[in-house]
Amino acid sequence: MPAGDGVPHMLDHPMAGVRAWVRADIRREDWFLTLPPECLAELRAVADALRARPCAIEHIDPAQFALPACRAFMRRVKSMLDDGVRFAVVDRLPMDDVGDEAAKALYWILASFIARPVQQKLTGTLIYAVRDTGQKATPGSGVRPDQTNMEQFFHNDNAYNTTPPEYVALLCARPAKHGGVSQLISFYALHNALLRGHPQVIPRLYQPFWFDRQKEYLPGEPAVISAPIFAYDGRLQVRLSLFQAKSGYVMMNQPMDEAGVTAIDTLTRLFADESLRVDFVMERGQMQFVNNRETCHRRTVFEDVAAPAHKRLMVRLWLRDAGDVRYQG
Repeated sequence: MPAGDGVPHMLDHPMAGVRAWVRADIRREDWFLTLPPECLAELRAVADALRARPCAIEHIDPAQFALPACRAFMRRVKSMLDDGVRFAVVDRLPMDDVGDEAAKALYWILASFIARPVQQKLTGTLIYAVRDTGQKATPGSGVRPDQTNMEQFFHNDNAYNTTPPEYVALLCARPAKHGGVSQLISFYALHNALLRGHPQVIPRLYQPFWFDRQKEYLPGEPAVISAPIFAYDGRLQVRLSLFQAKSGYVMMNQPMDEAGVTAIDTLTRLFADESLRVDFVMERGQMQFVNNRETCHRRTVFEDVAAPAHKRLMVRLWLRDAGDVRYQG
C-alpha cells in the first residue's frame, strides 16, 4: 500500500433518496427523455445555419444561438444529473436527416448547456471517438480500453488522473453489430451494499491504490498516481478505475496488498448483482449524460461489422465548469 497512515473520514451510514437508487426503485421515465418537437425544430434551423457557414465544431459558441426550447429541455436533463438519478438518455438527434457532422455539432451545443466541454487528452482533444482501433490495452501502453472492443468494467471517467470531469456525455453515431450494452450503478447504492454485506473491506477502499495514468501526464511527472477509491467530505468522491489500479501495481513492479485485493474482489462481485444496476443499449442518435462523480458505468464487450465505415462509434464529451479547459485543469 502507498504511504499514508492517517485515518480518512469515511461514510459510515447508509444513504437514502434518489441518488442511492437501485434497479427496483427506478422507472424508465426517471432517466429516458425524448427531444420534443419544438427542440427538434430549433436544432434543424441551427443545422441549416451551420451548413451555410461551416465552422469547426470545437469553435462553435452555443451562446450565439437562442434556442429557448433546447435550453429549457437541457435544464431538465441537468436537474436529473444533479438532483435525480444522476444519468439521462435523450432520444434522439435526427442524424439521418441532418448528417453526422451536423448532428455532432448539435450534440456539442446541447451538451454545452450542461457544462463546458474540456480536454480529454494532454494533446488537447475535446471531441473523443470511442471505438475499436484494433489496439490492445496493456499496463503502461497508454491505450485506453475505450479504444478497444474489450469489456470496459465499471468505472468513472479519468479516475486515474488529476481532474475527472463532472459529467460525461456520449452520442451514439453507430451502434455495434452485437453487444456494447451500457450499464450504470449509483456510487451511493454501491457503498450502501458494502455497508450492508462487506463492511470489513470499506477502510481499505479509503486508503490509496496505485493507478496507471495511461501516459497522460506532463514530462517529469510520475507514470502512476496514488489515490483512494473512496473519499468522503460530505459528498462521496470516487475514483473507480479497477483496470488502471491493477495496471498501476504492475507498473510499480509490486503485488497489491492482500487487503486491497480482497476489497477489489468484493467490488467485482457486487458489480455482478443485477439488482444494483440499469442496463440499456444505445441507438443511433441517442445521447447519454452521466454525473461522473456519483455514477459508475460499464460497457460490455461488443462485436463490430466488417466495414470500417459502419463500425461502432460513440462520440464522447467531458464536461466540467470547475478549473479551466485543460486536461489537467
